[in-house]
Amino acid sequence: MSRVRVLILRSAGTNCDGEAVEAFRAAGAATDVVHLGRVFERPGLLHEADVLAIPGGFTYGDDIAGGAIYATQLRARLFDDLTRFVADGKLVLGICNGFQILVKAGLLPAFDGPGDRGDLTLAWNDSARFEDRWVRLRVDSSLSPFAEKGDVIECPVAHAEGKVVVRDDAVLERLRANDQIVFTYVDAGGRETGYPANPNGSVANIAGICDPTGRVLGLMPHPERNARRTHHPRWTRGEDDGGAGRRIFERAVAYASG
Repeated sequence: MSRVRVLILRSAGTNCDGEAVEAFRAAGAATDVVHLGRVFERPGLLHEADVLAIPGGFTYGDDIAGGAIYATQLRARLFDDLTRFVADGKLVLGICNGFQILVKAGLLPAFDGPGDRGDLTLAWNDSARFEDRWVRLRVDSSLSPFAEKGDVIECPVAHAEGKVVVRDDAVLERLRANDQIVFTYVDAGGRETGYPANPNGSVANIAGICDPTGRVLGLMPHPERNARRTHHPRWTRGEDDGGAGRRIFERAVAYASG
């Protein structure tokens, strides 16, 4: 059986592509880091992959808003190919800036299919500053192949615009009804709470969501930065979780392997 191929898409300001490569390789995948411009020239590069990953960073300096310029480029030049990629049953993962991009491009939450925007966005943290710390995530959905319901993962956040905001209560209820809330911020006791366990003030402590198929996933925290036991800041004390973030990548690779 051939190895799962992961296309890691980068552009000006992407800075977490190396970590994404290492996490997917540790999970057994073959990875290609490709500049956005090359995929515009050769969209077939996208369709040769089994998984598309958009890693974190500050693409285009987060001018206008986090991920906005990158997302506009995707909508203008690659949207039909992205729609077909998802329709073909393949996986898409957006981390941090990648999550912002998926939302602003209309691939999340995509209640009625890719393209719609305005139901949800990512706004400035309530603290009005960049937040950089380790957090705990609880998996609250059984829909996404990336995660197993009930799992708890520790990993860092590093963002200034990570607050999930919904247009109205109806959007939040639709996310819940569709089982699209994949990751929730929790404290050390597993309870949903406010700052600092929720580093940005996201509604309902949402840390990550998927589309209605479960195959498009976006989250603000960085699981690729806890893909090995030694990534954890307290591993020498025996307080790590074994690099639990790697499980997201392992599950993606297992799913794509069929």
